[in-house]
Amino acid sequence: MCPSRLILEHVTSRWGVLVLAALLERPYRFSDLRRHVGGVSEKMLAQTLRTLERDGFVDRDAKPVIPPRVDYSLTPLGREAAEQVWALARWTELRIDAVATAREAYDRARS
Repeated sequence: MCPSRLILEHVTSRWGVLVLAALLERPYRFSDLRRHVGGVSEKMLAQTLRTLERDGFVDRDAKPVIPPRVDYSLTPLGREAAEQVWALARWTELRIDAVATAREAYDRARS
């Protein structure tokens, strides 16, 4: 598998896109990020954050306090990726009607 495909898979995954978009706004603690993204399990969010951290997109800042505090933010590379992915997400929102029309025409032609 081509290395760029794997990176693309990470940033365009269902949760990858939403995490990157959320972190474009500001840094988040894990629980706040989970609430903001909505619908993501703890396990999947942790896995997504680890993957994005490993790829150099997310910075994990664990503070040695009680209770533990961990903040997640975008690295410069992550901000760049997030802006690109978010532009595509915004474009899809603007084109929902056109896609729905195309699907209906396709389905009618196949019936």
